[in-house]
Amino acid sequence: MPVRSLSSSVLKWPEAEAVVAELHRWAEAIGPARKELLRVGYFGSCARGNWGVGSDLDVILIVESSPDPFPLRAARWDLSGLPVPCDVLVYTQEEWERIERRGHGFGPIRWIWSRPLADARGD
Repeated sequence: MPVRSLSSSVLKWPEAEAVVAELHRWAEAIGPARKELLRVGYFGSCARGNWGVGSDLDVILIVESSPDPFPLRAARWDLSGLPVPCDVLVYTQEEWERIERRGHGFGPIRWIWSRPLADARGD
């Protein structure tokens, strides 16, 4: 989370690159344990390049399937260790393919992690 300097009342907000690096570390750590996770990406101000103080990180997770309705899925993914607040959208692979065919409207998405194909197929 953002930190306050002991000698100043100014909050120091992390640079976008540091936040993305932390998201990548999170994905590398969680991916092997959560076999349903297929892809991790981010969008919004961080992906557009206009990240600033107070920005959150908008995250997209693509999973193979989910028993939960869309509004409840994000609760299964703990991103509280990242240095800024996150908005998390979790789509199944089938849902994401439909969204992409229609045009997703998220602006640029930066995909930072994908399960290797052999793992996704169960090879």
